[in-house]
Amino acid sequence: MFIRQLAYLTALARERHFARAAVRCSVSQPTLSAGIRSLENELGVAVVMRGHRFVGLTPEGLRVLEWAQRSLADLESLKQELLALKHGLVGRLRIGAVPTALPVLAPLTARLLAQHPQLSLDVSSATSGQIQQGLEGFELDLGITYLDNEPLRAFRSLPLYSETYIFLAPADEWPDRNSVTWSEAASANLCLLNPHMQNRRIVDAALSAAGSGVNARIEADSFVTLAAFLQTGAWASIFPASYLPFVPAGLAVKSMQIRDQERAQTIGIVYPDREPVPPSTRAVLAEAKATLTP
Repeated sequence: MFIRQLAYLTALARERHFARAAVRCSVSQPTLSAGIRSLENELGVAVVMRGHRFVGLTPEGLRVLEWAQRSLADLESLKQELLALKHGLVGRLRIGAVPTALPVLAPLTARLLAQHPQLSLDVSSATSGQIQQGLEGFELDLGITYLDNEPLRAFRSLPLYSETYIFLAPADEWPDRNSVTWSEAASANLCLLNPHMQNRRIVDAALSAAGSGVNARIEADSFVTLAAFLQTGAWASIFPASYLPFVPAGLAVKSMQIRDQERAQTIGIVYPDREPVPPSTRAVLAEAKATLTP
């Protein structure tokens, strides 16, 4: 059995199309197909359900896929370990982060990237569910997400900080206020993240606990979009406090603390529960413990 055959299988499972999988592996489609058949012959089972086009993997194929993903990830970690002995950290570190945690990535990785010039970073903004899928499929090396609310399963974690919230609203409508209650925030003309995002569900729960319904006339999947609506001076929003330094200067809004934040959520790093931990992941964990953890 060759590692390349396992790579063909994982590419096919990801692309669900023989031609696209072949392009991903930089081989011809006949070469990829022959590699898959060779893998089936060696294992003595069919791993692919075939029709006029790719249909899916057989039950046996799904089990082989799990081993293939793990084996390829372990091989990549081994290569990183050996390269690190001579050259420091090398390669691409893939991080998935919930949108509310994106501001922490720069301070978390700045010194690491400076110390290891051959290490590059691939950051994806993702929901907690997408982070779980990426980690399970070995398409992400680690994630930064909520640890308390809807925690991810079967992963190790390292807490980073507690997320608190601020209320952003037109300055002329709240001239003498430095703080508000959740109920007062709910009464504003709100624009919020989409309900499928965990931060929105946390905010909704806090508003509901305060006895207020949620009436967001504008919903978006990024804080950049929400900030654009805030800039019109007609809307208010609830942001994580970590985003305050990134709210553009000159907005006709003011920031106010939200009182009674018993629902502050823990943001942390999640990574696969396996040994040995890849060197780039170990380095991020060490940096987090030195600079960011409580």
